[in-house]
Amino acid sequence: MERAGQRLDADADAGSAEGQEPWGIAGLMALCGRPDGPALAPPRRVVDTARQLTVEVEQRSAQRGQRVSIDPVRVLVERAALNGLRRRGEVSCGGSAHLIRSADGWVAVNLARPDDWDLVDAWLMPSSPIAVGRWTAVADEVSGQSAEALVSRSTLLGLPVASLGERGPDASRWGRSTSGAAGTAGMHGVLARCVREGVPPAALDDLLIVDLSALWAGPLAGILLHRAGARVVKVESWSRPDGARRGSPAFFAALNHGKASVALDFDTPDGRRRLGALVARADVVITAARPRALARLGLGPADHGAGRRPKVWLSITGYGASGPSADRVAFGDDAAVAGGLVVWDDRGPCFCGDAIADPLSGMAAAVSVLAALVDGGGWVIDVSMADVAAGCSGTEPAAADGPAPGPSGPERLADAALPTVPTMPALGADTESVLSELGIG
Repeated sequence: MERAGQRLDADADAGSAEGQEPWGIAGLMALCGRPDGPALAPPRRVVDTARQLTVEVEQRSAQRGQRVSIDPVRVLVERAALNGLRRRGEVSCGGSAHLIRSADGWVAVNLARPDDWDLVDAWLMPSSPIAVGRWTAVADEVSGQSAEALVSRSTLLGLPVASLGERGPDASRWGRSTSGAAGTAGMHGVLARCVREGVPPAALDDLLIVDLSALWAGPLAGILLHRAGARVVKVESWSRPDGARRGSPAFFAALNHGKASVALDFDTPDGRRRLGALVARADVVITAARPRALARLGLGPADHGAGRRPKVWLSITGYGASGPSADRVAFGDDAAVAGGLVVWDDRGPCFCGDAIADPLSGMAAAVSVLAALVDGGGWVIDVSMADVAAGCSGTEPAAADGPAPGPSGPERLADAALPTVPTMPALGADTESVLSELGIG
């Protein structure tokens, strides 16, 4: 398996050997602030948490597998570096999310999917239809409505909309889990029905991880576990594969190289049967779908927790897999805003980094899985991206460790030499070989 010279999961030591210095806070600052203004320092808690998580990844991976060393800031900025993204103030680095002033606060509106604009009229109920891409018209309508009403209607429609700071740290909702990561907010672990007695801590190279997740946070957790020695099988739907495949091929490969690629038809009984059989053989399952979507596939920790497999069920969602917000749609940019993770200047809030709730949650999830496996397994781990972001928010800025990037912002990212990664196999390239090996017809 490839180990050295890989991007997002590259060893810090390997990076230094290539003449690269570990990325400093200035790399993240390049993505914080307005395009026509100075770079802004992210909250100190973001940097402290990211650094602590990378330490825990290294320590815990070494306990049961191969030591994995990662550069915390590089993980946070990697996608932007690969795609040439810049800071854009009230617009997310990727361009799909906007911070908009409502009648009583600020909301993040993230129209990231092709059909999201089709729902805008039903959401805002304007006097005349709003054409695709007319953000000024969206802002005009949002300005006259309350944040609570906007979030409530968007939830019914499945639109990713968040009110700034709606998910403050709440110890009664998210406490430190026995399998948690450095007490990171947003992590919640419970013992499942899985019987732990007589189940020794597992060596990672003996484990099968089934990764049903997509986009960034879940695949990041999966690639970190793969680098620690686990066998990871990435499972996608033929009709709706991982949406990240439509983006940067290099970034997709950085998150998924080394994983076997299995594709199934989730819309047919036989496809769902094979999916269930694969999950039943897994030691760890990674999901990023809302509970309702998993239920339609007959999947969930309650369906597969009665025996010794899976040892760990990991769920990464926008707002947690239980409670009134369980079926809300969220992506990394709007989830960060929900947690209050933004930067401020005298004109108002700006996005902090690029979809920053995703990589923070992915690292925290990987640490939590590693801790649960050392404990012997038997855990259901619930990760809320909005609450992870809330635990990293704050008003104290991180101290800059180098010159701040200039107004145009991308220099620090664009100038960084990033090693290459292998390309990914085609969708479903390993389906029959994996299923045959596991005895799934």
